[in-house]
Amino acid sequence: MSTPNGFPQHARVCVSRSLEGGAVQDLQAKKAGKAAKKEAGRDGALPTEGLLKIGTPISETLKLLPEELKSSMKIKSMSPRPPRKPRLERAASLDEKSWRRWRRFRTSQESLTDPNETSSSNGSLQEASPSPPSRSRDLCCQQDSLHSSPDALEAGPAGKSRGGASDLGKRASEISSAFGGLLRGKGLAGKPRLAQILPARPLPPMELNVASHSLRTANRMDADCLDYRQSAQHRFGRVSSSLSDTRLHGNGTLCDNCSTDSMKSTFSLLTPIRAKDVRSRSYLEGSLLASGALLGAEELSRYFPDRNIGIFVATWNMQGQKELPVNLDDLLLPTDPDFAQDMYVIGVQEGCPDRREWEIRLQETLGPHYVLLHSAAHGVLYMSVFIRRDLIWFCSEVEYATVTTRIVSQIKTKGALGICFTFFGTSFLFITSHFTSGDSKVNERKLDYNKTIQALTLPKNVPDTNPYRSSSSDVTTRFDEVFWFGDFNFRLNKDRETVDSILKQNPDTDMSQLLVYDQLTSEMSRGSIFKGFQEADIHFRPSYKFDIGKDSYDTTSKQRTPSYTDRVVFRSRYKDDIQAVKYSSCPVIKTSDHRPVFALFRVKVRPGRDNIPLAAGQFDRELYLIGIRRRITRELQKRLEQKDQKSSSICSIS
Repeated sequence: MSTPNGFPQHARVCVSRSLEGGAVQDLQAKKAGKAAKKEAGRDGALPTEGLLKIGTPISETLKLLPEELKSSMKIKSMSPRPPRKPRLERAASLDEKSWRRWRRFRTSQESLTDPNETSSSNGSLQEASPSPPSRSRDLCCQQDSLHSSPDALEAGPAGKSRGGASDLGKRASEISSAFGGLLRGKGLAGKPRLAQILPARPLPPMELNVASHSLRTANRMDADCLDYRQSAQHRFGRVSSSLSDTRLHGNGTLCDNCSTDSMKSTFSLLTPIRAKDVRSRSYLEGSLLASGALLGAEELSRYFPDRNIGIFVATWNMQGQKELPVNLDDLLLPTDPDFAQDMYVIGVQEGCPDRREWEIRLQETLGPHYVLLHSAAHGVLYMSVFIRRDLIWFCSEVEYATVTTRIVSQIKTKGALGICFTFFGTSFLFITSHFTSGDSKVNERKLDYNKTIQALTLPKNVPDTNPYRSSSSDVTTRFDEVFWFGDFNFRLNKDRETVDSILKQNPDTDMSQLLVYDQLTSEMSRGSIFKGFQEADIHFRPSYKFDIGKDSYDTTSKQRTPSYTDRVVFRSRYKDDIQAVKYSSCPVIKTSDHRPVFALFRVKVRPGRDNIPLAAGQFDRELYLIGIRRRITRELQKRLEQKDQKSSSICSIS
């Protein structure tokens, strides 16, 4: 169409380059001829500068004009330009968009739930996000204005546009429909489209906090992605070694749109330490009020929220046997409690000749989670204290002392051995003893007890946690928690036949009739020994005296009476600080005439001060390595034996 002024107006119509030699070019030629005839009698030159600005070649323009105008036109000389590089992306028309929706409807019914969905599971960048219609028209005009007809390019001197927009719109829709049909027939006929994959359940809401669970699971970075460290250093200056504290996230340390897991795949349980806290010098250091105290309330609550620890105490008279049990799991790791204890204290009387081998066996059984805090010996009295390796930093220096009750003997078989230390703010004392033997020597055993509490010089350097409640004549009063265990040699005041008949009549859990004749129970009730001590209820058979390797009591000519010689007693400065969980024996171990006896306790721990001499994490590293190496070797041998048994075959000849 032409305006009354006779100049063609520039109409923005999207035409694809794929129709360059088709029907559209013929239509353009016809329209150009008609327009040229109508405007042949008018003066002036056509504004070819506007056409040149958008990249139209002069030769193409001259072809569209009649011969009368070619001679009268004034064309400026200019150098030809190379054609532009084709763009890799194209704009989608309205019909093409509707066809895509129809195609998705046919391939997947799930797309009906989201009518605005335009992307597919194949991740095509060209079809993922179509541009708005206005922007697509602009792009098409910049690329395809070369092929626009002169009827559609009319501009008056005044620069005003007039009627004809409806015809142009119809023409554009016809071309678009034709182009869409071409695409449906050729362009996208052979391209398969996968069905959209939707999650089985709604995704968790994403939070801005970098410590949120959603971000930790959604932005997990694998360990093989090594380039994240460079990007992290570019953003944050350095890669933090511990980002587990949520207090760092609210103060601008990290940006809100970043995830902690994008810089670190695993989290540390250690609390990050601020530089300003390290710089500050607190005058309350060593006090309970100090926030950074190693033995303070904050650190204690972090490891023990209920402020109770589990302690395992065992005593065993080994009878000097060289042969050690094959397996100590039944003694140290009984199946009744679900969890292992925090501290293991084992006392031995008449120990084996190779004390180091005994400690290695203990380390091998407890495994890599425990370390030997301290061990001591007094003749054939041994004591070993194992503790969880995470807790060695909260122990003070370990001190020990010994007492000999039989001076005549060259081999120190009778006496006492004590080990003490402070854990956080609670002081512990462990004593293992071997009192005088004999059925009627009760007074001698009481003398052994009195000599032990007076001669045991503990503590030495570690300060008393409550000196106002201590006594110089009794070592057990100078500690918060005291555990005394060993072969006390107290017997049953009854003949062998009566004891055997009671054991046959009563079940294993009811020993009340036997305890009526127990010497230690009667002496403790009078207050003549173990003052202030308690003992858990006994529900196991007497631990002495057995035939070695058998479950029967003494069958020799002496016919010794079975007795509860091996005991564990305890006392505390504060009421109800110690709770007995289990008190039993280990009948599986039969290498001695004594059965091992053990007890499990829950002990309350209080916070302390940092002004005590600390152990600084010291433990027997050599023993640890030997025990773990032997543990691994034994496990490998066990697996090899099982493999050989499965692969072996037995042939029988009849």
